[in-house]
Amino acid sequence: MPLFGPREPRIIRLQNPSVALKADRAPWSLWADGFGRLAIRSIQAIVVVAIAAGIIFVIQSLTLVTIPLVLALIFASAFAPAMRWMRGRGIPSVFATLITLLVTVALLGGLGWLIVWAVRDQWDELYAQAQEGFKSLAVWAQDLPFFPTPDQLDDWISQITDFLTSAQFGSGAIAGVGAVASFITGFVLLVTILFFFLKDGPQMWEFLLRPFRGENYARARRVGDKTVSVLGSYVRGTAAVALVDALGIYIGLVILQVPLAIPLAVLVFVLAFIPIVGATLAGILAALVALVANDWINALFVVGVVVLVNQLEGNFLQPVLMGRTMKLHAFVILVALTVGTALGGVLGAVLAVPITAVAWGVIQVWDGPGLPARWARAKRQPQLVD
Repeated sequence: MPLFGPREPRIIRLQNPSVALKADRAPWSLWADGFGRLAIRSIQAIVVVAIAAGIIFVIQSLTLVTIPLVLALIFASAFAPAMRWMRGRGIPSVFATLITLLVTVALLGGLGWLIVWAVRDQWDELYAQAQEGFKSLAVWAQDLPFFPTPDQLDDWISQITDFLTSAQFGSGAIAGVGAVASFITGFVLLVTILFFFLKDGPQMWEFLLRPFRGENYARARRVGDKTVSVLGSYVRGTAAVALVDALGIYIGLVILQVPLAIPLAVLVFVLAFIPIVGATLAGILAALVALVANDWINALFVVGVVVLVNQLEGNFLQPVLMGRTMKLHAFVILVALTVGTALGGVLGAVLAVPITAVAWGVIQVWDGPGLPARWARAKRQPQLVD
């Protein structure tokens, strides 16, 4: 053979199996490892957050429609047992709806008349007591090192007067008129939607369930029933607790001879629908009225009455009346209140907790009656064998 003749090609084989494996893998298989699954979950989370942000944006843009719709759903859920009872007695849906609405209007009208009568009846006395209270408070505050001087007070009064007579205040008043018009429109829409929800609610829900079949239909049915049950139980339970709170604080204010006891009790009832925060605000307002109208000792007694009533509510009433409805941790309630207040103000704070309760209730029946979604099921603790 010649020394420098032609040579046959030599095949070099890679002996590293990991290199050969990576060379044979398809590009999409890179998503199958841990980092790839993390990336997929991140993309899914981004999509969910984007959809949620879009829904929130649409809701905030159409508050004139969405807020009456949600409130009508809550009220209809609260009145559902009464409607079922009247339908079971053979009363037509139209007459049952009219009876429910008329009773509600009569109760709200009577409550409003009671507030107006109490304020008008005690206004002169409250005005005189408030003047004396403010004078004594001003005399006591003058000895404080940070109390403003008379020149500073005159300057503040002048600034307030200039603002009240400025064009800016006038534009704000016009905006207030627009807000009142929007409120009236929303209220009329609320009553109209509530009428149809009470009258034709089951038929409307059945129409929405037509696209579902099989297990999806059963799940949608469970979700709807759970939503109505949780919302209705929440409203009725909260109203019962709020009524007891209002009566207890009213009796305490009457015994302590605090003026405007009826309006303050009504305010306690309304603020009770904001968990945790509402009771605190109601107690502060009642103590301030007692401080201005009477004295600081009377105000301390009012604070004691408020604390006693709140302890009775937290340790007895809520576990009995709402134990099955609101199975939410206090931390979850605080987070829901914060998010609801940031997104919708006072109304958002009122609606945040029942909406969160509905979401948790839906999760509890997602895979069946009393069977939560797989990821929300409690893990069984391993039993130790001796």
